[in-house]
Amino acid sequence: MVVLANKIMRFFNFCQISLPLISFALLGCIAPKANAALLAGSYYNNSVLGYDEKTGEFIDDFVPSGSGGLQGPTGLTIGPDKNLYVSSILSGSVQRYDGKTGNFISTFVPSGSGGLDTPEDLVFGPDSNLYVTSINSRTSNSVLRYNGQTGAFINAFVPSGRGGLSAPFGLSFGSDGNLYVSSTLTDSILRYNGQTGAFIDTFATEKKGSGPGGLTFGPDGNLYVANFETSNISRFNGKTGAFIDTFIPAGTGGLNDPVKPIFGPDGNLYVSGLISNNVLRYDGKTGAFIDNFIPNGRGGLKGAGFLAFTEDSTLIPEPRMGLAVLALGAALGVSKVLRRKQKATS
Repeated sequence: MVVLANKIMRFFNFCQISLPLISFALLGCIAPKANAALLAGSYYNNSVLGYDEKTGEFIDDFVPSGSGGLQGPTGLTIGPDKNLYVSSILSGSVQRYDGKTGNFISTFVPSGSGGLDTPEDLVFGPDSNLYVTSINSRTSNSVLRYNGQTGAFINAFVPSGRGGLSAPFGLSFGSDGNLYVSSTLTDSILRYNGQTGAFIDTFATEKKGSGPGGLTFGPDGNLYVANFETSNISRFNGKTGAFIDTFIPAGTGGLNDPVKPIFGPDGNLYVSGLISNNVLRYDGKTGAFIDNFIPNGRGGLKGAGFLAFTEDSTLIPEPRMGLAVLALGAALGVSKVLRRKQKATS
């Protein structure tokens, strides 16, 4: 009897320790992992493709071809509501998609709203409103502002041609709260007051014929500009606009017709090649080529355009995870009962 009692006690102790651990293990195995994804516009397929943000492996057609009337996706941005906003350049509109599923939600900015014509890039400003470049040189060389919640037209934040703006392509707000816009036909980056849209100055100037397009501010506070015509990435002092260097020389790693550089969660720089149909990765500090992150045509990529990283999704329990939670609760409950029995027999 003494031997049997000792065996029972050891079993009780094992249950007290192992059942909760097993349940926690189940939680770790069953719980869906929250991974960010790299989204790439596939211009000629009228779609937005999703890739694993760590490996570059193709995941899915995040926004299927033509979803919601998408025609020629250009600018991509994740809004304050965590949804995806896409410039549909051929339909002259801005479309909104669920940031987790890619399902079409609505035409956020209808075609022609506020004079929108050939929208290229778009970004949400410090005021949470949406700013869109309207690039058609015949009718509009402006930056238009829309209500960030409803999509209603507010105003021409930068009226056509202000400060010499010609064929505006990329735009970005700086740490100073001001708006920076690439003026492709004048090979310059123009700066505007972030609250009023008033012209401040020609912040930076590229070599003639460079064709500056997409731009972004890096973790170092400097400005990085993709030059479409010369196939390189320039870096400018983020405070003074002084030229620092050609961060990525022409053709490095096969760079061809870069659209817009963006920094990833790993601190490295990702650049899409419109003609080469790929996404290249470079060291975010040195500009050294790392790898062909998304090789030519992977997942059907055709006309690699603007890029965007989704944010890590919130971990939401699924039915299977709920079972693991119940198992954990049951294990803890059993453990509690066993402790009571152990006390009673001691």
